[in-house]
Parts: sequence; structure tokens; C-alpha cells
Amino acid sequence: MRNPFALPELPPWMERPTVAGRLVKGLALVIICLLVLYPFVLAVGTSLAGADELRESGGWVLFPSEPTLEAYQVLLSGGVVTKAALVTVGVTGIGTALSMLATIMLAYGTSRPGGLGSRWIVMMMLGTFLFAPGIIPSFLLVKELGMLNTYAALVLPVLLNAFNVIVVRQFFMNVPDELLDAARMDGAGDLTILWRVVLPLSKAVLAVVGLFYAVSYWNAFFNAMIYVESDKYPLQMILRSYIIDAGEMNAGDLGIAALPPGQAIKMAVLVCAVLPIVCVYPFLQKYFVKGVLTGAIKG
Repeated sequence: MRNPFALPELPPWMERPTVAGRLVKGLALVIICLLVLYPFVLAVGTSLAGADELRESGGWVLFPSEPTLEAYQVLLSGGVVTKAALVTVGVTGIGTALSMLATIMLAYGTSRPGGLGSRWIVMMMLGTFLFAPGIIPSFLLVKELGMLNTYAALVLPVLLNAFNVIVVRQFFMNVPDELLDAARMDGAGDLTILWRVVLPLSKAVLAVVGLFYAVSYWNAFFNAMIYVESDKYPLQMILRSYIIDAGEMNAGDLGIAALPPGQAIKMAVLVCAVLPIVCVYPFLQKYFVKGVLTGAIKG
């Protein structure tokens, strides 16, 4: 006979983990972190290694005994990389800001019930998942709009991402109606409600979507390849040319005694391309955690 005073059994996901289970989870997390960090540490170490050390180790060095910055000196010499970096920073900053503005306005407009044509706009956005424009129609459209060889060609054709708009729209729809009604009773308009009520509750999703846009603009090189000329190339196009032409560089043209190995230059290219985004991510990490509780009504 079951004891009526016994505590009910907890489901497996609510049981207190055992010591052995916690140790196994911790060990698994450590192994996963090491597997993720190893390629990045290897790339940094190889970029700082000298020619002799790379030759002896077969082209890869984890911890160089005599680190050198010659590979980075090659990348930064002549000002080409510096100019391209400024172009990329400008395109990423301005493009992310415009994309976030357009995404927020479109998502908020289509998330409110009774919006004029909101249903058809959402259907058209969903249609872009099935019917993506081809390269030739996109090029002809950019050409007809007079954006060839302009920085606008790097931003406007990719200003909106339908997936990001749908994600933000769904988050806006989950904002409690009680908050919006209370704001309207206080005399707030739609823009005031968006700025003072909806956006403060949506920091988590906006941080994630903003990071998606920033990474997309930072890593983009295909649009630059077909829309702009070499004097307006962003960083990714310049770094791509360094990887392709690493074996054809001339040390005398760069003002150094000897040219670093091509492998070190390629890894330096990789570090320059990844490091800025890696530095930005920790500042947005807290919003990924806060997103679980965002939007709750507290009495």
C-alpha cells in the first residue's frame, strides 16, 4: 500500500543531479570547449610563428617559441588593409543600424492586430524563403537604381532579412497586451509605445538579431565582388586576395627584409577577420541569458 505521507516522485528533469552526473557533465563541457578553442589558438600561434619553426613543425605551430608580428606587418603595410577595414567598419555599423531600424518598424507594424495589409506583407516575406532572387536579376536591379560602384550596393540589397523580421515580429506579438493598453490609456501613441514599452522588453531578441546582421555585413564579400570596384573593396575582399596571392608577394615592395611564410599570412588573415566579432560577442552575451525572462508581467 502506498504511503499517503510520502513525497511525490519528481520527473527526471527535476531530480537533483548526482555527483557523478555533475562530474561527467563538467568533463564533457571542458572537452567541448577545448575542441572549439583549439583551432583558434592554432591559427593565432601559426600566424605568430617564424619561417624556421613553421618548416620544422610541418606548417602548424600551437605555441611559437619566438613569436613575431611579421605576418601582421605584411597585412597592414601600404594602407590597403587599413582602408578596407574602415570601409568594412562603416558598412557594418551603418548597415546594421539601418537593418535594425527597418526590421523593428516592419516587425512592429505587422505584429499589431488590424494593421493595413499586414497579412499580405507577412505572406510576401515568407515567399522570399521559397523564391529567392537570382544573381542576374539582382545585378540588373542594382544597375538600374544607379548603385553600381557605390557603398549603398553593399547595404541596400541585403537591408532586410525575412527570417530576422519574422523572429522579431513573433517576439513583439508575445508582449502582454495589458502593458500596451495601459500605455494607450496614458495617452501614448504607437511610436511612444514602441520606444518606451516594446523595445525595452525586447533587448534580448534585438541583441541576437543585431549580432546576426553585424556578422553578415562583416563577412560579406560576394556583393562587393560583383557591385563595386577595387578602390571600394571591404576587408573581406582584401583578405581574400591576400590568401589567393600569398605566394606572389614581393618583400621589397613591402619594405621588409624577408617575406613571412604564406601559411603565417593566411592565419593572420583569419585572425583579422574573426577577432572583431569575437570581441563584440561578450558584450551581448548577457542578453542571451536575460531573454528567458524578458516580457514577463510582474505584479
